[in-house]
Amino acid sequence: MLLTGLLFVGVTGIVRHLGSDMSAPQAAFIRYAFGILLLAPILLRLRMADLASSRLGLHALRGLVHGVAVMLWFYAMARIPIAEVTALGYTAPIFTTVGAALFLGEILRLRRIVAVLIGFAGALVILRPGIIEVELGALAQLTAAPLFAASFLLAKKLTETESSGAIVALMSIFVTLILLPPALLAWRTPTWEELFWLFMTASLATLGHYTLVRAFRAAELMVTQPISFLQLVWATLLGLYAFGEEPDLWTWIGAGIIVASATYIAHREAIAKGPDASTTAPLQSS
Repeated sequence: MLLTGLLFVGVTGIVRHLGSDMSAPQAAFIRYAFGILLLAPILLRLRMADLASSRLGLHALRGLVHGVAVMLWFYAMARIPIAEVTALGYTAPIFTTVGAALFLGEILRLRRIVAVLIGFAGALVILRPGIIEVELGALAQLTAAPLFAASFLLAKKLTETESSGAIVALMSIFVTLILLPPALLAWRTPTWEELFWLFMTASLATLGHYTLVRAFRAAELMVTQPISFLQLVWATLLGLYAFGEEPDLWTWIGAGIIVASATYIAHREAIAKGPDASTTAPLQSS
């Protein structure tokens, strides 16, 4: 889990380095196209029976939701500090808790409702609407968080009938297809340097997803979730030393509130679901 956090922070650092010269849809599309190339050995080993029996409608819906979330994340990364993007991203488990109650029939108890409201309060502390002008990048990331949560909930639903290989493969394919039209609308010829960094982004993200799954298999959510929050520390240090981004006091306070809320939710889920809780953590990454 420690390695996972470092890999994902590496992804955010590269995207921040690329900046906003390339449109978010094009950058996201190229990243996922490279991801398909990296996953080619796995895709080729999938049995045709796995793909033929797939619930393509749900897979396509997940691809749409995840694709839009990734575009918003790329947009946010080019415009607001890395620490702020990371902190607002931690609202995803909060949205997942609400979504599980609304769409999967899970019980939303009073303490979970309170934890969700506290998490939203943390996001408002960071954004401070009405006090300072809310940047579009922050709004984009706050919009991406529930979309990533929806993607996770759809993946959880698909695990009832689909193999893990089919879920991973079809998400990569559908996200790439979803990103293609908006990428073409704003397409420009990428430089070799941009292609190199986007390939590195795909490599780090793919490896990060692999180490994340290994972490979930090796330990319960109560063990892995607190370590995942170290990603905020790595992101802050990267933003400070690589890009001169020093988070203000309100970002730290809001991040602390969000982390405390998400930790409590993770703790309650682990108690409620026992050993299997390690498989229920929401995955948010580009």
